[in-house]
Amino acid sequence: MNLQQWATLHIRRFQFAIIILTALVGLLLVACGARAEALSLVEATPVPSKIEQITVRRLGGDGEYAGDEAENDEPTLPPVDPLQVEGDIVSAGSSTVYPLIEAVATQFESEGYRGRITIDSIGSGAGFERFCVAGETDLSTASRPINSSEVESCRRLGREPIEFRVGTDALAIAVNRNNDFVDNVSLEEVALLFSTARTWSDVRPQWPDERILRYIPGTDSGTYDYFVEVIFDENQVAILNAANLEQSEDDNVLVQGVLGSPYAVTFFGYAYYQENATQLRALSIGDVEPSADAVERGDYALSRPLYIYSTADIMQQKPQVAAFVNYFLSRVDDVVADVGYFPASREAMEDARLKWVEAMEQ
Repeated sequence: MNLQQWATLHIRRFQFAIIILTALVGLLLVACGARAEALSLVEATPVPSKIEQITVRRLGGDGEYAGDEAENDEPTLPPVDPLQVEGDIVSAGSSTVYPLIEAVATQFESEGYRGRITIDSIGSGAGFERFCVAGETDLSTASRPINSSEVESCRRLGREPIEFRVGTDALAIAVNRNNDFVDNVSLEEVALLFSTARTWSDVRPQWPDERILRYIPGTDSGTYDYFVEVIFDENQVAILNAANLEQSEDDNVLVQGVLGSPYAVTFFGYAYYQENATQLRALSIGDVEPSADAVERGDYALSRPLYIYSTADIMQQKPQVAAFVNYFLSRVDDVVADVGYFPASREAMEDARLKWVEAMEQ
């Protein structure tokens, strides 16, 4: 090979190397550009919070609930295995909510919970006192919303109460089954029955001229508070001054009182009426009987929400309380009808579950 041939060969090799290098640089630039674009897209896409993940994965693109089955429509909470839950739980409050929380607690224990749940039936007001003043309980049950003064008492203890709606109750106006003269009353007549009327004939002239024997819940009861709010516009003077009046925080005492006379009358949660429906009769109010359909439609005049309360701090410091509230919100609809109450609305239960998630994220 002469010098000219050697030079020509090496020039061609150099040109080929330049072409290969140029191609590699081009490919590298394209790859870098794609990566930068991908990174830009990722950075521009917000990562949903835990609450958003629970909600968004249940929603379709149009904002409507999506899912193959109805039970998948609502947000779901993390699963709870009662076998893994230890530590005691203390609850006190409403006698109306008592059978509901007792039913859920019994199921929780039957599935392996190894701690102890204390549930005291002392009335909504007394329950809030133990929760917000004494600070003795982890959960407070109530058949009325917590009021502003109770919230302030809680805050003085460093407790910020969280309200979880768990069901709906209807108050029953009940009489002895041997009472054969009254089936239906108006709200105005209910007010007379539990205040100024001394005899049944004072309410309606065609009714017997017999003394009205009144059995009512105690003043610490959320049932009493709700009744006074609806019937007496929160003024309790008339009912407390009524003749032949006996009060008790124990609904069973009220039942026994009415069983003693055809001229007795009482009011309490619908669940207690159902337990004694063979011996008592619930009166219609404005021609509307207390029933699931009437309560759902809002036609029955004496229906009310049921609640449990805790705080984010309590649930974070006591995992057993967080687990039980989670379990309660997940299972309450399975037992609420058996207890004698009515489920809370879907929106109310969804709100309660999201509150639990928010509390655990704080």
